[in-house]
Amino acid sequence: MDLVVAAPPDEAFLLDLLNTTPVIDGTVHDGLADSAEAQAWMRAHDVADTITELATLRQARSTLQKVVRGQSGPTALNRFVDDIRLRPVAGDDGLDWRVDGASGAARAVLAWDALRISSPGRLRPCANDECRLFLIDRSKPNTARWCSMAICGNRMKARRHYRRARATEA
Repeated sequence: MDLVVAAPPDEAFLLDLLNTTPVIDGTVHDGLADSAEAQAWMRAHDVADTITELATLRQARSTLQKVVRGQSGPTALNRFVDDIRLRPVAGDDGLDWRVDGASGAARAVLAWDALRISSPGRLRPCANDECRLFLIDRSKPNTARWCSMAICGNRMKARRHYRRARATEA
């Protein structure tokens, strides 16, 4: 049985977490490496800004990036959700499920799973090999390839055009 316990804001949180390791001027930048920058990021995303939470969040980010890229299987995520407990809460429309004990890492893993269930294949790495960012494809035909059409998409199309133009000149 598939049970979705994440909301759309959690999907945005997951994407923001995955994208904290962008390539800037050819060098990978870690947005969670500097403790002041990491604390600000964690506060902005409603994550407790403790040293333990930061370490776990970094590990979850790395593991999730590998899972999304297909370099690791989903079982690698078990350690981040071991302490999660679901609690049914009765409301006017029936039962709703609440998550107890969800750290930032667990929230990200639950958001990944919700996307896996509700939007299979739509969370993916950017098709630009030089980019380390991820995207959630919300297009109807599920054909988005780049994290940003203005940046990576434009670069990739310009490179293809340049190669084609050089090939016809030769």
